[in-house]
Amino acid sequence: MATRSTASLERRQRERSDTRRKILDAAREMFVRKGYEATTMRAIADRIGYTPTAIYHHFRNKDALLTELTTQDFRALAQAFQQIGAVEDPVERLRRTGQSYIEFGLTHPMQYRLMFMTPHPGVKDTKGIKQGDPSQDAYAFLTQACVQAIAAGYFRPELKDPQEVAQILWSACHGFVSLRIAKEHDDWVEWRDVRATATRLHEVMLNGLTLKGNQ
Repeated sequence: MATRSTASLERRQRERSDTRRKILDAAREMFVRKGYEATTMRAIADRIGYTPTAIYHHFRNKDALLTELTTQDFRALAQAFQQIGAVEDPVERLRRTGQSYIEFGLTHPMQYRLMFMTPHPGVKDTKGIKQGDPSQDAYAFLTQACVQAIAAGYFRPELKDPQEVAQILWSACHGFVSLRIAKEHDDWVEWRDVRATATRLHEVMLNGLTLKGNQ
């Protein structure tokens, strides 16, 4: 009897998890393609063949859906950076962070679109992602490497603000990823190999920021 009860509970938990995943996947796609403001809970329900009541059983409103999605996606990005944390040289860490960021965006374009290319209200409740903690906050991870590179004298003397340097590097990588996601199938441009171009981008950026001999 206990075995049957345990199996039944596990089945219900799997079904609940599968339902939440379907809701989240549909919401992410609709937020990206139709816009956050234009997407309703009813439209999400219709997309996956559920009733609005069923969705409200899992998420109290659209903001809760957005919070769950952005928390998942930003946590995944931060986790992608963690294997780079052991790299001692901060400039090399910045290089690899940029490569990892671009790879994340190209591998998960729908997530990237929602995170960085879709207008939506800011999310205040990040469900366990502590702002400023490099182990959880991808931007803090990037900024920490900039702080260390500046302190070690790697960068040109006028580059003293780690936030500014972090935003320069982030902007360049974001421009690259968003352009390839938005325009990759545009035949007007003779696109070159995406990862080879990304490698060149990092070389150009870091060579421009660092003192000669410190690349």
